[in-house]
Amino acid sequence: MELNSSFFQHEMFFLMAGPCAIESEYTSMSIAEKVAGICQKHNIPYIFKGSYRKANRSSIHSFTGIGDAKALAILKKIGKTFQVPTVTDIHQDGEAAMAAEYVDILQIPAFLCRQTSLIQAAAATGKYVNIKKGQFLNGESMVHAVNKMKESGNDKILLTDRGNTFGYQDLIVDYRNIPVMQSFDVPVIMDCTHSLQQPNQSSGITGGKPKFIETIAKAAIAVGADGLFIETHPNPSEAKSDGANMLPLDKLEDILARLVLIRKAVKHG
Repeated sequence: MELNSSFFQHEMFFLMAGPCAIESEYTSMSIAEKVAGICQKHNIPYIFKGSYRKANRSSIHSFTGIGDAKALAILKKIGKTFQVPTVTDIHQDGEAAMAAEYVDILQIPAFLCRQTSLIQAAAATGKYVNIKKGQFLNGESMVHAVNKMKESGNDKILLTDRGNTFGYQDLIVDYRNIPVMQSFDVPVIMDCTHSLQQPNQSSGITGGKPKFIETIAKAAIAVGADGLFIETHPNPSEAKSDGANMLPLDKLEDILARLVLIRKAVKHG
């Protein structure tokens, strides 16, 4: 699907949602079908999200993927089957051109948002690039990432907030970052699941507080976020990556329906 600016200027917020990682074709296709149907029902522009490879793991034993070629092929199949854009994250310069052959949006992880060569490589593909704000940065600091993209000849930029480090093992969301980053004239997304992570646990598995996903999402829409990012899974406890902060898939529609009402109230009073 060919993306353009009108997709991100919709009357309704847009949604990036899917599993943390591509675990299998069946699971990924099932999630995509379910979320696409919900979004169509509620007139929410939808982007399927799935990481083809996980590089930022707490433990060397953590799941990293089913193989690049296999996972990327699944992402491409989802895009064609459900006629939705797709997004996946990249971690090294050489991954940008490869992933761009399969997806519509490349995502720069928060902990890599200052990596100049990675941003340049993503920009060179001509694709939309979603840059996540580092947990260690304020919204104002993301102007440098925006400028790097533009100076590399690509103005197809999205920015995502995913909270700020609060102590050693927690995050907190500063909603001022949303309008601050919107002032750079780019769509701004709130990551409602990673902002609830509790990283660096002694178990070697990242924790989370998924019961607050709706709280984060409601506040973001009330503030005026352009889009939401939500990782979801039919059985988060069985997910191979980030299950502790994912939304159970069967809870998604009710939350989105309430968010639609908030969006309409914000837009029309």
